[in-house]
Amino acid sequence: MSRSSSLVQATASLSWIIARAALVLCVSTGFAASTAQASGQAVDDGGVDAGTGEALTRVESFLFEQALADGARPGDLEIQVFPPAASLADCRQPEPFLPRAGSRLAGRVSVGLRCEGERHRSRYLQAEITRLGERLVAARDIAPGERLSADMLTSERFDVSRLPSQALTDPQAAIGQIARRGIRQGQALSAHQLTSPKLVRRGEQVAVEASGRGFRISRQGEALEAGGLGDIVRVRVDRRQILDARVVEHGRLAVTY
Repeated sequence: MSRSSSLVQATASLSWIIARAALVLCVSTGFAASTAQASGQAVDDGGVDAGTGEALTRVESFLFEQALADGARPGDLEIQVFPPAASLADCRQPEPFLPRAGSRLAGRVSVGLRCEGERHRSRYLQAEITRLGERLVAARDIAPGERLSADMLTSERFDVSRLPSQALTDPQAAIGQIARRGIRQGQALSAHQLTSPKLVRRGEQVAVEASGRGFRISRQGEALEAGGLGDIVRVRVDRRQILDARVVEHGRLAVTY
């Protein structure tokens, strides 16, 4: 047999093997699709059956409505519901609920699910709720002791569920405040970084106004400590009497009974 004849036979054998493998693959794929249709479980792109997909959709809509009722804006919400380990194909008319009334609708949350005909059984899913909002950041470097103005501030979008408790979101809470320490450009602003400007100095003579139901008295006194707007400071009104008074403006304090 010539060399060219052997090459032709080898090529034909290889083509036959490839064709046979393709036929087996087509038959297997068709059988799998027929099995899925016979079981009544449509599979989506993520591999979630139709019953589970319906439950996930209902949970997402439920959380969206609850977050809106809690004050969130539609454009600030991102909700991801995680598929359960077990199928929910047998859960008819899924009804979502929050296991704890008043649950915080931000970050990772647990959602209960009641199914029709299952009075004594609840199922649970996990979801992640991202609530976007604004936080204040420094528009430029701020030196210690500088008084903040509007042009020193800017804002950025941030997941409010991850904001520290003292993070500032309202510019009015920062404007007019004094930087306790240096703040770098782009750094997020927190209440502990700022202090109120001192309106009362230690040893300063101040006006103390005491008021209550049906009376108002004004006296002079000596501030025993410095304070900013809203601070409570001690003030001596005579040799024997020391009061705790609130700073209301420069050189003036108030006591309410």
